[in-house]
Amino acid sequence: MSFHRVFSVAAAALLAGVVCAQDKPDLKDPKARTSYCIGADIGGSFKRQEIEIDPKALAAGIGDAIAGKLTLTEAEIREVLSNLREQMSAGASAKEKAAGAKNLKDGEAFLAANAKKEGVKVTASGLQYKVIKSGTGPMPKATDEVKAHYHGTLIDGTVFDSSVERKEPFTFPVNGVIPGWIEALQMMKVGDKWQIVIPSKLAYGERGPGEKIGPNSTLVFDVELLGIEKPGADAK
Repeated sequence: MSFHRVFSVAAAALLAGVVCAQDKPDLKDPKARTSYCIGADIGGSFKRQEIEIDPKALAAGIGDAIAGKLTLTEAEIREVLSNLREQMSAGASAKEKAAGAKNLKDGEAFLAANAKKEGVKVTASGLQYKVIKSGTGPMPKATDEVKAHYHGTLIDGTVFDSSVERKEPFTFPVNGVIPGWIEALQMMKVGDKWQIVIPSKLAYGERGPGEKIGPNSTLVFDVELLGIEKPGADAK
């Protein structure tokens, strides 16, 4: 739930009768049950965002706004909320920086250990790969489209994406993916199945593309190259 959404929902919750926090609501009553759930959702949002809230002051502010009798001016309210947004943004940036530093350190240790394993090869860029199954087909070029199955995890084994689990191969341009994939695919033959370990600099770097992949994450993929599709041609 967004910052603005939290406060707008809080107002709706007050209108639903959540202000009387001291009185235990009758949760068998549909209106009270709905109001309680809205309140729980608001509280959970504040907790996840680590916003320290005085429930009584929050209720008073909503009540005063509804009554049209604000104690603070609108300018003062905008200033306080602006400062809160800045604090939240700074806090999020600090957390992301700390997470990135940890991921980078853990990734370097993982890569160093993995490089010593039997069958693992390391390219000049730092990409690591191990041949699981050898194919005999052609090798794709950067301008080709390929069909592949893949299973992607973090170094701790957390699965973040898997065409294998979806039971649906993925077709994509070789030069339209992360650098580690672009390099690996052009070394593979159709029919090959490799495990590739991609350093963060060849993956998403300092930016994390989602909740599961944080900044500076080293990624592990099992990749099976199923076919090559040139533009306007059928897959081989």
